[in-house]
Amino acid sequence: MSENVIEIRNIVRNFKLGQEEVKVLKGIDLDIKRGDYIAFMGPSGSGKSTLMNLLGCLDTATSGTYHLNGTDVSSLSDDQLAEIRNKEIGFVFQTFNLLPRTTALDNVALPMIYAGMSKKDRNARATSVLTSVGLADRMDHQPNQLSGGQRQRVAVGRALVNNPSIILADEPTGNLDSKTGVEIMALFDKIHADGNTVILVTHEEEIAEHAHRVIRLRDGVVETDVRNR
Repeated sequence: MSENVIEIRNIVRNFKLGQEEVKVLKGIDLDIKRGDYIAFMGPSGSGKSTLMNLLGCLDTATSGTYHLNGTDVSSLSDDQLAEIRNKEIGFVFQTFNLLPRTTALDNVALPMIYAGMSKKDRNARATSVLTSVGLADRMDHQPNQLSGGQRQRVAVGRALVNNPSIILADEPTGNLDSKTGVEIMALFDKIHADGNTVILVTHEEEIAEHAHRVIRLRDGVVETDVRNR
């Protein structure tokens, strides 16, 4: 097994705007090792969110290749991409993206329904994950009964529940106050220490400082790629 969980080569992503074609990513090469802790940074329009969507198999490149865990995902069908997303990738979004009238336990168990696990196994795994993110006493609460920080913990639990190859977090503290943001980043540090590959998109330097490698994009190319520990 390769030590790289992600290998992308000459990734280009263009978007049509009316008659015009906008080049957002302009030939990106990147290797990400298992167990890496990475922050993508860059100004608005640098391509960092587009790159995150490609890595998360939410979008496909105009050209170039993307290998995730040895699988060439650039050539997969939509159904195959959906399966890869559910099995290999855990997503954490700024807006939490939780089902509103559903308990924390059932929100976390959701990816396992798609994976075909029995209800008993789903509940056991979801209970274990919620306990690990500090929500053992909030499993029966719905999102509107939880604070922002607790909702993000549920989202983190849902991302972890299928033991994915990578955790992708897009501005994970963007909707949180600074104290809660510190708590959520401590949780990401723990997740990384447990052996997970964590990739953050952030515009905040203090969030990026948690990562061990900071990749800055500008105008659709990698400007700098610095490993700081």
